[in-house]
Amino acid sequence: MQLSIASIETAPPPEARAPGHSARLVIPPAHITEHSPFLLMAEDWFAPPAGFPTHPHRGIETVTFVLGGELIHADHTGGTGRLHAGDVQFMTAGGGIMHSEMPGPGGVQTLQLWLNLPARLKRVKARYQNVLRSDAPGHREKGVEARLYAGRLGGLSAPFASTWPMTLIDVKLESGGAFDAPVPAGERVFALVLEGQATLGAEKRPANPGDVAWAAPSPAGGGFDSLTAQATAAARLLIFTSPIIDEPVAMGGPFVMNTREEILEAFADLRAGRLIEAT
Repeated sequence: MQLSIASIETAPPPEARAPGHSARLVIPPAHITEHSPFLLMAEDWFAPPAGFPTHPHRGIETVTFVLGGELIHADHTGGTGRLHAGDVQFMTAGGGIMHSEMPGPGGVQTLQLWLNLPARLKRVKARYQNVLRSDAPGHREKGVEARLYAGRLGGLSAPFASTWPMTLIDVKLESGGAFDAPVPAGERVFALVLEGQATLGAEKRPANPGDVAWAAPSPAGGGFDSLTAQATAAARLLIFTSPIIDEPVAMGGPFVMNTREEILEAFADLRAGRLIEAT
C-alpha cells in the first residue's frame, strides 16, 4: 500500500542562540500525540566556544545525525565518540544519563531527534552507540543511493541501536529518480527534505528543503507499506519510521516521562545526585 501524506510542515529559519550557536526546531513538540513516538527534532550549528556541556536526560532516546563537521560525545557510562558527516549517534537515556556534546575545532551541524520510550522502558539502563557512515549498508538502484542506519531495506538489515525500534534511511535521488521506502504496517513515518525538491506520497505532494512530510499510518498488521519519493531536482531525504506509543506524555526540560509527578521526581533525583544511580 502506498501511504498518503497527512501534512507537510516547514521548519523556520535558524536563529542565533549564543555566540557560535544557531538553531531551529525542525519538529517542535507541539503535536506529540499526532507524531508519537517522535517528540521533537532540533537542528544546531555550533562551534567553539559554544556547545552542550554535561547535562542530564531521562525517559527518552536521542538520535543525532551529523550533517557536517565534528561532534565529540562523552557520558557517565564511559561512552565516547567523535562523529563526522554521515555518522549517527544513538543514545538511550533510560533511567538517567549525564552527557556532553561538543563541537570539533571547525564546528558541527547536527540534527537531533528525541525518540520517546514507553513507560515500561523509561528506566532501562543508559547506553550509547555510534553507527558510522562507513558501516551503514548501502543500497543502489537507477537514480537512487540509499544508506540504512537502522531497520530493513530490501535484503538489507541494520540492527536497532535504539531500545525502541526505528528505521532510519538516508536517501539521495538524482533528478527524476524514485524510491519506495518500506514502512512496517501501522508505524509512524516522516521524511525530512535536506536538499533539492521531491514529491512524496501517493498524491505526489511537493516538498522542499526544510519540509517535514508526515504520512498517514495504515492500520497495524503484518507486512510493509511504502512511502514513495520522487526527485523533481536532485534531492536528499532522511526517512524515519517507528511504532506508535499510545501513552500520556509529560515533558519537563531534559526529561520526558508519563506524568508530571515523574518529572518532579527526575528533578529531585538530579538535585540529590541520584539520577544516574541505577545506570
